[in-house]
Amino acid sequence: MDEDDEDKRKREERDRKKAEVRKRLEEAQRQKKAKKGFLTPERKKKLRKLLMLKAAEDLKQQQMLKEQERQRILAERIIPLPDHLDSMDNSELQELAEEFQERIMELEANKYDLSYTVRQKDFEINELTIAVNDLRGKFVKPALKKVSNADTKFSKIKKSQSAKVDFRANLKEVDTKKFELGEEKEEVKADWAK
Repeated sequence: MDEDDEDKRKREERDRKKAEVRKRLEEAQRQKKAKKGFLTPERKKKLRKLLMLKAAEDLKQQQMLKEQERQRILAERIIPLPDHLDSMDNSELQELAEEFQERIMELEANKYDLSYTVRQKDFEINELTIAVNDLRGKFVKPALKKVSNADTKFSKIKKSQSAKVDFRANLKEVDTKKFELGEEKEEVKADWAK
């Protein structure tokens, strides 16, 4: 019995070791499968959500910076009004009006200069795009002018009126006597009938 017990124990030990090895192999295969697909659908969703949050945060920050820049520029450009306008005399008010007028003239001059430079840049951009298109061999179709439908309708009506020609008036007159049967021909006819 000792041998049977010992054999039995050895078999159980072998089976247990085989089960452990199988378990390790299965675990290794599962880990390999998990490593294959790094971006699982859950990870993709989480990554997308994080990217959207980051983009929204960046957008808010940019808007805030633009607003701060706008406020700073407005503070530079706008001349504050004095609080005591009612108590000012005419000469002070006139000086203030002249100061505002000078500021307006300066801003209008700057505006004109900027609009001129913008027009120049637009012209240069247009010229460069034309040059690029010429080099590529692509030609831009020019914008067609709009033609009013009334003019074309009038021209069609005039053409149709000129197309109506009295054909009968231009026909030649044909001498019908030429085709009449004369007396001689009637005699020949009578001879043939007999």
